[in-house]
Amino acid sequence: MSTSETAVARWTDRSRLREGPHVELSPRRVRAYFGGELVVDSRRALLVYESRRPPLYWFPTDDVRMDLLAREVGAAATADTVRWRLEVKGRVADDAAWSYEPARPGLEALSGHIAFVWDRLDSWFEEDEEVFVHPRDPYSRVDTVHSSRHVRVEIEGTVLAETRRPVLLFETGLPVRYYIPKQDVRMDLLEPTPTHTRCPYKGVASYWSAAVGGKRFDDIVWAYPAPIPEIPKIANLLSFYNERVDIFVDGEPERPRKPDA
Repeated sequence: MSTSETAVARWTDRSRLREGPHVELSPRRVRAYFGGELVVDSRRALLVYESRRPPLYWFPTDDVRMDLLAREVGAAATADTVRWRLEVKGRVADDAAWSYEPARPGLEALSGHIAFVWDRLDSWFEEDEEVFVHPRDPYSRVDTVHSSRHVRVEIEGTVLAETRRPVLLFETGLPVRYYIPKQDVRMDLLEPTPTHTRCPYKGVASYWSAAVGGKRFDDIVWAYPAPIPEIPKIANLLSFYNERVDIFVDGEPERPRKPDA
């Protein structure tokens, strides 16, 4: 067993949900690219929780193109943090990575490892599938189930959608999301926008704004036209921000709507 594996073994029997840092070996091969160059390629990445969520990958420096990195001078956030600058073929990303020297108490397994700011790099892959935003947390779960509940979506008294065939999406730590067929949505009240967001568990989302009563409610509804293979049931269904509309499930209001900014 390597030094890294020995250090990590002390954490593997801890509950993920307890307070304090948690470190474990990831079974996945992880790669990341910048400027067309493979910057990291590791089969022994550490999945690190310094806070509750989300986790981050830390890599042994032997699995990183350290020749592409240079220490930042005077950029450390704290005395034990080293910041790294990434440069590939003249393209530069400042503060692209960091390491702890020496390793912080409770995080001794990170000695000889380095972490990257996710969005400083161009693309990330777990095995051969691209991953967005942050690593997929093995302790988070996303379930989608067909339902016959009566779901009605309103804003300021105007019905935007009404269905008895929603797909309910349950994601750890988040509100239930109701995905609704377009045939059951007032598409005449919606306008597509150029907004796109990414989710490590669902893929790339497209957005619509709603025009109701002379007012515009920006990016209030979204869909995943081509969700990742694990979540096929929500393909091309629409979901509204629970926090910004009034949702009634089987005739009961789900929660009060917050005023739109």
